[in-house]
Amino acid sequence: MKRDKAVVVFSGGQDSTTCLFWALERFETVYAVTFSYGQRHSQEVEVAKSIANDVGVEHHVLDMDLLNQLAPNALTRSDIEVTDGGEGELPSTFVPGRNLLFLTFATIFGQQRGAFDIITGVCETDYSGYPDCRDGFVKSLNVTLNLAIDNTFVIHTPLMWLDKEATWKLADDLGKLDYVRERTLTCYHGVQGDGCGECPACELRMQGLQKYLDHKGRDD
Repeated sequence: MKRDKAVVVFSGGQDSTTCLFWALERFETVYAVTFSYGQRHSQEVEVAKSIANDVGVEHHVLDMDLLNQLAPNALTRSDIEVTDGGEGELPSTFVPGRNLLFLTFATIFGQQRGAFDIITGVCETDYSGYPDCRDGFVKSLNVTLNLAIDNTFVIHTPLMWLDKEATWKLADDLGKLDYVRERTLTCYHGVQGDGCGECPACELRMQGLQKYLDHKGRDD
């Protein structure tokens, strides 16, 4: 039996699109919320709109441009190089407080619509060391939001303990592997589908896909 309503934090990338399909199997009504925060590639928002429209989900774009002003980074500035980070430093793509704000505003959005389940594609397994993708952070914020709004929200993280290979398997189990591969935008350089093949996001995505296809081929 499906639950009532849920809100998906939705970027139009591989992870959030997989979470969107995961939510559609579990909830009667699903809202997709995309944040516009001065992304380097505006097509990220357009891809999110297109996917939401394609699957028939009510979609909202919320303005968070203040993030770009407060925390310049490689995701919002073309003059900042995309780097992996090293020697204990975070990648240049880290946006301080991004998931803190996104989940907070998604919860406020849900409160207004009676949607008390919030879904996000953060992951602690294959991630770049972002502190706001960790399970401890999400659980802590979940408690804080319930105290702040005086309601009982649940933040779901379907991908938290999945590596990229397992995330592709989930998409396939949902019957959406080809859709996720072809329609989503994960690339830091704004190339839809399999991406540029060179940036850290594309490398991680393609390595996971290849591992999954190899294992699936052996199982078949």
